[in-house]
Amino acid sequence: MAKQTFQKPKGTADLLPGESHKWHYVEETARLLFSDYQYQEIRTPIFENFDVFARSAGDTSDVVTKEMYDFYDKGERHIALRPEGTAGVVRSFVENKSYGPEFAKPYKAFYIGPMFRYERPQAGRMRQFHQIGVEAIGSESPALDAETIAMAVDFFQTLGVTDLKVTINSLGDQASRDAYRQALIDYLTPFKEELSYDSQTRLEKNPLRVLDSKDAKDQTIVENAPSILDYLSETAQAHWDKVKRYLDALGIDYEVDASTVRGLDYYNHTIFEIMTQSSALGEGWTTIAGGGRYNGLVEEFGGPQLPGVGFGIGLERLMLLLDDANAVLPDAPALDVYVANQGEGTDVVAMQMLQAVRSFGYSADRDYEERKLKGQFKAADRENAHYMILIGDRELADHAAKLKNLQTGVEQQIKLTDLYTALPDYLEIEVETGEE
Repeated sequence: MAKQTFQKPKGTADLLPGESHKWHYVEETARLLFSDYQYQEIRTPIFENFDVFARSAGDTSDVVTKEMYDFYDKGERHIALRPEGTAGVVRSFVENKSYGPEFAKPYKAFYIGPMFRYERPQAGRMRQFHQIGVEAIGSESPALDAETIAMAVDFFQTLGVTDLKVTINSLGDQASRDAYRQALIDYLTPFKEELSYDSQTRLEKNPLRVLDSKDAKDQTIVENAPSILDYLSETAQAHWDKVKRYLDALGIDYEVDASTVRGLDYYNHTIFEIMTQSSALGEGWTTIAGGGRYNGLVEEFGGPQLPGVGFGIGLERLMLLLDDANAVLPDAPALDVYVANQGEGTDVVAMQMLQAVRSFGYSADRDYEERKLKGQFKAADRENAHYMILIGDRELADHAAKLKNLQTGVEQQIKLTDLYTALPDYLEIEVETGEE
């Protein structure tokens, strides 16, 4: 009988030890930078009630109609794996009453974690993918819109991505959208039979979504569609003008693109995308971050009428981009100390020394295969060890050990008691404390 083999599900990937430290570095860069802007990390469930995402994304979005991973659990509850991060953050914000007077306003949170969408896997687009995102809830200030865009640009530049294009647009307030919706319907209705099936459906329910169609013929039709920027109310126009003024003051280059609408239904006022050119992500300019302002979402979840603004960044695409750009990412950390032993009775002392080294905050390893000393030296070399502590029969008899700097070859014999109590005095290695 053939032995059964197992493979990961389609659209997923194993993040192996040789690569995980690079992801960790990118994630820690986000944590440190976002904290400079006073954002704190939030962790919401990977699955939520289906309605959390259906209500927030909108009935006509591809996320709800085509891509949601949803199922009924053993209690017959309709559950969905999260396809994006905003809905869970807003649900948490309302459920935990984070809008109370004891909380800072705006409420600023960021998240890092896996998301799930059933779509055709391709370079940088997986069915389980990882996203870094931020949400700022509770302020209508256009300064917050500009700061959010600036923070995303700051993040990419910190990682060494400099070939960036920022595109911005305004979807206006409700009055703007109502006026524009009718203008769009009037324009698209004569082309209804030529539109794709999806766009024909959207024309009835949410005509703005037609502008986001990936169908080539739809894209040709909407090229000459009226611009929402011509239908902004006086209030929306004032907000839009201030956002641009702030971006100019911050020295952020941007392009106004009236065709940008984003893929989810909850956006209004400022929306934006950040693009770059990389052969790893395809031809031409490719979006690597997107987001914008949303009103009504907090209220939709039973909270007060509060606005929000945020963005999301796909980590898989970002890692492909960084690799293609030869960005400087850290190598796997080298081993501080390899503890080698040879001879009868040295094994227990070697184990004690191993733990003593770690107690000082250094990384340490040893042989677990009962290899000869030559094999242990090779293992230390493979792990790029800085130092080796060698304990043999002679050293054990002298209550000592040899400490060898594997970078310089310098070797010295040191009393075991000194190593146990004052090891850092003998090592030229900075201990990673985790403190800033």
